[in-house]
Amino acid sequence: MTYRLLRTALLPGIAQAMFWFLLGSAAALSASTARQTIATAILEEDAEKKIGLINSLIGNADPAIKPLFDAWKEDAIFLYKAEGSATKVPVSVGEEKDTDGRQAATRIDDAQPLKAADGQPLRILTADYDSAEHDSAIRTAMKGVLDLLDLASPDRARRIQAIEMLGKSQEAEKLPPLLLVQKNVTDTKVRHALREAIALIQLKDEKPETRTAAAQELGALGSIASQDFLQQFVKDNADQPTVARAGTAALAAIANHVRNVNIVGTGFRGLSKGSILLVAAIGLAITFGLMGVINMAHGELIAVGAYTTYVVQGIFATGVVLQIPTFFGQPITVRLSGMNLSGTALDNYFLLALPLSFLMAALVGLALERSVIRFLYRRPLESLLATWGVSLVLQQLFRLTFGANNVQVYSPSWLSGNWTVSDVIFGWNRVFVIGFAIAIIFGTHLLMTKTPLGLLIRAVMQNRQMAACMGVKTERVNMLTFAFGSGLGGLAGAFISQLGNVGPGLGQDYIVDAFMTVVVGGVGNLVGTVVSALGIGLMDQSLQQILLNPVLGKILVLGMIILFLQWRPAGIFVTKSRSLES
Repeated sequence: MTYRLLRTALLPGIAQAMFWFLLGSAAALSASTARQTIATAILEEDAEKKIGLINSLIGNADPAIKPLFDAWKEDAIFLYKAEGSATKVPVSVGEEKDTDGRQAATRIDDAQPLKAADGQPLRILTADYDSAEHDSAIRTAMKGVLDLLDLASPDRARRIQAIEMLGKSQEAEKLPPLLLVQKNVTDTKVRHALREAIALIQLKDEKPETRTAAAQELGALGSIASQDFLQQFVKDNADQPTVARAGTAALAAIANHVRNVNIVGTGFRGLSKGSILLVAAIGLAITFGLMGVINMAHGELIAVGAYTTYVVQGIFATGVVLQIPTFFGQPITVRLSGMNLSGTALDNYFLLALPLSFLMAALVGLALERSVIRFLYRRPLESLLATWGVSLVLQQLFRLTFGANNVQVYSPSWLSGNWTVSDVIFGWNRVFVIGFAIAIIFGTHLLMTKTPLGLLIRAVMQNRQMAACMGVKTERVNMLTFAFGSGLGGLAGAFISQLGNVGPGLGQDYIVDAFMTVVVGGVGNLVGTVVSALGIGLMDQSLQQILLNPVLGKILVLGMIILFLQWRPAGIFVTKSRSLES
């Protein structure tokens, strides 16, 4: 009784938690593993020592702790005692029962099968044995250990999540383990999370100077997650002006940090949005800008690339079923068996899908040019109507082959994560599309300026008749140029498939934006297309951030584009081309 009174009087709050931690550590010196510690705690009769043993597991990352604690709380751990023996052995049992209702038993202390004296595994009848006892104090101690279990996890994300959870609880007894962990942490992000969590808990400290320092720390960290806590902190400390002013100053610092995050985040999203527009429009800039062909089926060429990515993914995974339509009778069912890959091997499907998407879209574009477009050069209205009809045919073909519903294309693991820098999230897929757009522009520039095909394309674009008189086979140049522009559309489809589902109407979501991008930049000018795409992307994201209404933001962007074209119909950069001559 004297011991308990002394402990209660001298070790309130935080000190009591440290008492449990030190007491448990001393009691568990002979237990080298978490399993042995739990087995010893189960057999310990003294309640104080039992709880001390449990608390000694604080900071231990052994994955066996949680399932053993869960089994203990669910009365699934039994105390086996052999006949004629005074020693009890904590065991867990398997799910399968034999005809007599007996189950295989596993020792808690070493995870080995329970064995008889002759070394043979034992099966026990649980009704013959008592389950391990537990009460509310023991369950509370186990919960405390589990709450802190992930503090020692090798997985950074789990550690940070556990730290944030402890900080938001603002429970004083969680502070000592956090302070203990902070001494040995070198990871920058984990240290940041620890500083934030410790400051959140110290907002509830009894000392005004500690609360003030905690508020200043949160302001210096720019802790967005602590805004609600600081607002409540200011209210709770209204009778202490110095402390309240520290909370108000911290909120102002965080608000300034949020503004900076929004500015940088909006710029990054605008850049990635512009890159998506550029990827979708670059092929159209070739076929429409350089060739003067109004190709309303360009969106479907994008969809060809997306569906090619879907098929390649299916071949790498479990296979894919295609319904090839015929002009009469039932469609032909084609089953492409998969390689049943997983992990990194499956992720590599996208590396093969990129060139195949370009190739398939280029072949479709080549067929379109040879069958329709070549008869409609210099006839923009007829080419518009004809390609619009082709787009409807292709959409229906997609529905018959792949189904009317959207299909899911999974992103590789190296495109699914993100980097977080000062609370600004840089998604890997958005970073990839920016790099992807740069690579396409650079490659197209090299093709147009450093290759014989590029020289021929520029010659035919500037003066078809003179190029023909010089021996240039203009029809072949037109065919290859249209195929190249179509292939670029297929590349766009491959990446767009990583941003959402793929369906028959995918191309219609991008065709209008692609035409706007090309026209605003200047017909026939690749540099103008780049500037236009990035400008529209930044303007779109900025207006959405300001107005907090995506639909209204898009409407304003469209209105501004219309007004711009009224003032400058030829776009930002005016390029002399054969389409303008005609």
